[in-house]
Amino acid sequence: MSNETMLKNDPAGWRVVPETFQPLDPERVQALLDKEWERFRKTYPESGAHNQRASKVLPLGVTSSFQHWDPFPISVVSAKGAYVTDVDGRKLLDLSMGFGAMLAGHLNPAVVKKVKQALKKTGTLFVTPSPISTEAAERYQKRFGLDMLRFTNSGTESTMYAIRTARAVTGRKAIVKIEGGYHGGYDPLQVSVKPDLADIGPADAPEPWAPFDSVPGEVYTVGYNDADRLEQIFKEHGDRIACFVIEPVVENLSIILPDEGYIQRVRDLCDEYDIALIFDEVKTGLTAGIAGAAKKLGVKPDLICLAKSIGGGLPLAAFGGKQKYMDAVVDGRMAHFGTYNGNPVTMAAAIAMDEIATPEALAKAERINTETLKKLDAIIREYELPAHTIGFGVKGAMIWSPTPVRNYRDFKATDFLAAELSWIWGVNRGVLTPPGLDEQWLVSLAHEQKDMDKLVSHWRELAQALRA
Repeated sequence: MSNETMLKNDPAGWRVVPETFQPLDPERVQALLDKEWERFRKTYPESGAHNQRASKVLPLGVTSSFQHWDPFPISVVSAKGAYVTDVDGRKLLDLSMGFGAMLAGHLNPAVVKKVKQALKKTGTLFVTPSPISTEAAERYQKRFGLDMLRFTNSGTESTMYAIRTARAVTGRKAIVKIEGGYHGGYDPLQVSVKPDLADIGPADAPEPWAPFDSVPGEVYTVGYNDADRLEQIFKEHGDRIACFVIEPVVENLSIILPDEGYIQRVRDLCDEYDIALIFDEVKTGLTAGIAGAAKKLGVKPDLICLAKSIGGGLPLAAFGGKQKYMDAVVDGRMAHFGTYNGNPVTMAAAIAMDEIATPEALAKAERINTETLKKLDAIIREYELPAHTIGFGVKGAMIWSPTPVRNYRDFKATDFLAAELSWIWGVNRGVLTPPGLDEQWLVSLAHEQKDMDKLVSHWRELAQALRA
């Protein structure tokens, strides 16, 4: 193993790679995959029928393109706790959980109670200041250690406004982002989102790639965990760079952990070159811990973007940070508007989420996640699988690579055929994880160890089938 792959990850995360492994037989993987897709079509006929109906009115038959997969996605009619029920009447363990938005679990009683109170007694929309918005802001200001914050309605809005805030304060417009990283729909952030390797140059000097439909402006890309290249970009272009946007733990490429010391060096470089450091914690947030990945990693950004987990299942996001930057909103250098910002219904859910996401509750969910990772490690060892476990907070994943994945290029070298097989294998056995082959499971506050043991069970069955 090279020195590069021996680099230690930040101790706040979980990564266990196998000491020994045996390759998979690709023909056997393909045969099992073909069999599982045939089983899927027979198992979920009503989802297929619903997709045909929906496709006549919704592009691809879905409300967000990530929801689609061939031949058709599973359609859900209801959910409660850690489970969803599909149109075929099947009850499935939900380990997708809205990519973190359902950290509380489906129809969490505390969230439902607060939202009902808002609907019956408070109101749905005022478009004026309101004590309920102020209370929610005070709670999250304290929890995340922010000087000020503003609520928005989506992660895309929050990352967009954070960048515009950084530009207003620094007087510069260029941005730097992680190669392969996804941060929502704002044009500059469409650059090099899971691009083809043929389009992005060498690994030590990545070239930005933008889709035709975006107008990104000046954007530089850098590999995750490559602080040396980041420093070089800052040296060459720092007088034009407003900000560096980064998921402190990358969670759109399964889970990629920072090397030990990497995030602190990023913080130091941004300070040295007076460049705003923006943490995109849309997917980490409370799923990372009591005050997000920033707290867990011990590095404070200039601006932080939050969404998903803070809303208790309702559409809520926020951006905030140091006074130096939020003053740009105060004095109008960066105008921030939004009719639905801080509406009473989502504020009620946010307050409930703050109340139930206690250190004890999150610690319990993280213990369940850790125990699950340990059980999967045992399966990897027993069957000498070319895979490893990865985890952060209440999220985890199995990556089909026997060596650590430290950046987008490493991720692209993983075994996607095996990843597809392991995903559809679980779906066919009632365990629903995200369909992108690049996501992770989530242990919500509603999950118990017995639920996660269903994931462990189907992984053992898969390992047996692969080695039969």
